[in-house]
Amino acid sequence: MLYVVGMGAGNRDGMTLAAEQAILTSDLIVGYTKYTEILKEHFPDKKYVSTGMRQECERVERALKEAADKTVSLICSGDPELYGMAGLAYELSVNFPGTVIEVVPGVTAAFSGGAVLGSPLTSDFAVISLSDLLTPAEKIQKRLECAAECDMVIVLYNPSSRNRSDYLKKACDIILRYRSGETVCGYVRNIGREGQESCVLTLAELRETAVDMFTTVYIGNSETKITAGRMVTPRGYRNV
Repeated sequence: MLYVVGMGAGNRDGMTLAAEQAILTSDLIVGYTKYTEILKEHFPDKKYVSTGMRQECERVERALKEAADKTVSLICSGDPELYGMAGLAYELSVNFPGTVIEVVPGVTAAFSGGAVLGSPLTSDFAVISLSDLLTPAEKIQKRLECAAECDMVIVLYNPSSRNRSDYLKKACDIILRYRSGETVCGYVRNIGREGQESCVLTLAELRETAVDMFTTVYIGNSETKITAGRMVTPRGYRNV
């Protein structure tokens, strides 16, 4: 049995009961090194196998192989379907026909970080990763343009890294073609973990802000505003 588990932002309070139950019933936990280290704080008696960045196929194959004769949890941050291992687990499972897979959803950073900022995602929104490791940069730019033009709130994952320090600035430049520099934005770093920090600011200010891979960025639509110091996108209930 293989559970593909979304562990949320990382703290136990943000983990669903179903995710916790899957981990508790598993004989082995498999995951990215940083995520297994986080889980060890909450489940120190479990057996763990971890792999580093860019070893996703090896990690999933190991989990599928181990699941042949035991119950395994393959853990992902946030939700396992959103930039996680659920799809890859199903793709590779054709080589492990006897393995039963169950996806256990988790709270993705878009929602847990949004709650920190206020309520930026009350209406339609798009989630876009700025990482071009698996997606061509041209396709990412097109998605940014389309989301910006149709006035969706935009959530950016993987906004920067050591080799992509200017990607957020470039994304803001694309969005500024369609939105005012005064557009309400926000970001949250280390959501639900030690050192969590957040900020509400304008799109023009966001363009000049340094962020990292552990930061989730929110770009409001034309109706997003600051209410009681929080980033809020109205749904329109008061107009009905």
